[in-house]
Amino acid sequence: MNLKKSCLFPTYNKFPLTLVRGHQTTLWDDEGKSYLDFMAGLAVCNLGHVPERVKERIQEQLEQLWHVSNLFHIPVQEELAEKLVTISCADLVFFCNSGAEANEAAIKCARRYHQRVLGNNRYEIITFEQSFHGRTMATLTATGQEKVKDGYLPLPEGFVQARFNDIQSVRNSITDKTAAVMLELVQGESGVHIAEPKFVFELAKLCEKEGILLIVDEVQTGIGRTGSLFAYEQYGIEPDITTLAKGLASGLPIGAMLGKEKLREAFSAGSHASTFGGSPLPMAAGMATIEILLEDGLEKKAQQMGAYALDKLRKELKAYPAICAVRGLGLLIGIQFAEPVAPIIQKLHQNGLLVLAGGTHVIRFMPSLYVTCDEFDQAIDILKKVLKEWDGGTGEATL
Repeated sequence: MNLKKSCLFPTYNKFPLTLVRGHQTTLWDDEGKSYLDFMAGLAVCNLGHVPERVKERIQEQLEQLWHVSNLFHIPVQEELAEKLVTISCADLVFFCNSGAEANEAAIKCARRYHQRVLGNNRYEIITFEQSFHGRTMATLTATGQEKVKDGYLPLPEGFVQARFNDIQSVRNSITDKTAAVMLELVQGESGVHIAEPKFVFELAKLCEKEGILLIVDEVQTGIGRTGSLFAYEQYGIEPDITTLAKGLASGLPIGAMLGKEKLREAFSAGSHASTFGGSPLPMAAGMATIEILLEDGLEKKAQQMGAYALDKLRKELKAYPAICAVRGLGLLIGIQFAEPVAPIIQKLHQNGLLVLAGGTHVIRFMPSLYVTCDEFDQAIDILKKVLKEWDGGTGEATL
């Protein structure tokens, strides 16, 4: 790996690896070493690396058209929008290029719905401590973590943070200016914190009662990752707005904001736009991805494999005092440690298992939805090997 001084801004603390090839759940670096990938490109490669049918669809589209702009009708864009509406509780779709852009669109749509459709002056968005919604100025302000806000003052007004899983905290945060509540059903980036069903049910009822829009950020949890097509399905609610990105196009840049019919007028002509959003290439990849997901029932596989993994992790890791808890939903799994995990992650990478942190004390497992029991067993064996070298494997943790 060449470590010469880079011309890139150093906005990432990069792992000392150069990955050059991938297939399914395996990656290879520039020295030919293979790795079991439990990162999936930050929950992006839900179908594994370079899925054949998605590649074929992209190649077919490459021969036809790359970009024309949203000033013209794009058939594959209409097809993907219709497919997303069919499988969700939404009626309308706006396409963009990332999760942050999808959440930015959701914030704008919520404000404009109140101000231009309902004729009131509501603009505040309630979000939650420990949340993560993106890196634009609005979405980093919405994020409930101070680390992403450092050096970016002054921040936009209109965002209020409540405590996660605390309905009274939400009630106390509502004012006559509240337009929406934005919620992650699993707070992945901060450590895989899972919303409690009672809290979500009460929140949905509260939003309905107060005339507040409910936005569910499914950028990481959507597209089968948590054991259903969308995580909200497991909570028995229907969001007014749902945001998607990561797993939607198997690695091509994409974002989507899905909304109810009542929001149509809020996003009328000229109210919002994206030059590259909805371009033919990511739309083709998105169509292929969703078709494969549905045909292979990958959300059910994620549910089954997630249950297998959680059970095995809790049993196998019980003897290691460094581990405090194991939690997850589908194939979004967090292993909480009593100490910072950065040096442990480095050791795991050296032993051929690619994982990432969730906050400072949690390791996330987010493999392809095609991951097998054998691959999970292999990952757990590598983790156990590293832990034995780390603390001798003595003691017992409460899982």
